[in-house]
Amino acid sequence: MKILEVRRHSIRDSGGDHLNQKGVSLARKVGQGIGPFDFVATSTLSRAYETAIAMGFAVSGQNDLMNTYGPKVEREAPWPMPFFHFSEIVKQDGAAARYAYQLMDYYVEVLSRIPENGSALMIAHGGVVELGVTACLPETDFSSWGEAVDYCEGARLFWDDGRFARGEVLRVKK
Repeated sequence: MKILEVRRHSIRDSGGDHLNQKGVSLARKVGQGIGPFDFVATSTLSRAYETAIAMGFAVSGQNDLMNTYGPKVEREAPWPMPFFHFSEIVKQDGAAARYAYQLMDYYVEVLSRIPENGSALMIAHGGVVELGVTACLPETDFSSWGEAVDYCEGARLFWDDGRFARGEVLRVKK
C-alpha cells in the first residue's frame, strides 16, 4: 500500500505571496507529526513551496497544475464549500470534473515513482485539494468530511492494488 497526502498551504497575509510568521510556525508544527515522504511536490506558487520547507521536507518537484484552476472551474466549483459539494460537482461532466481528473492522473503518476509502502506529499491550494481528492475517491460519501480545508489541512489517500482504496480527512487543531 502507498500513501498520498494532499494538503493546503499554510498561512499568509491577505494578498501576500509568502507565508507569514504564523504560517511558518503552523507548518513546522504540522510537519513534526507527519512523514517521512519519498516524494514531495508543491504547486509553483511560493506559499506552497514554503509550506513544504517549513514542514521540514525537501521538495522533489513542482507542478503548475496544482496552482489554481481558473475561471471556468471556479464558476462550477467556487471555493470554499464542503467536500460533499465538490464530490457532486466532480460527478458531472464539466470543466471542474476534467480538471479534477487531471489532478488524479498526476497523483497516480507520482505514486508510480515511489516504492511499495512509500508515501508522497502534495502541497496545493484550497479547492485544488478538494477537487483532486474527490476525483480519486468517486464512491466515497464525503458528507462526514465537513467543510473545505483550512491551512495545512487536507486528506490522506491510500493506494492499493492499482487504485485509490480509501481516504481520510486531515484536520489541524489551531
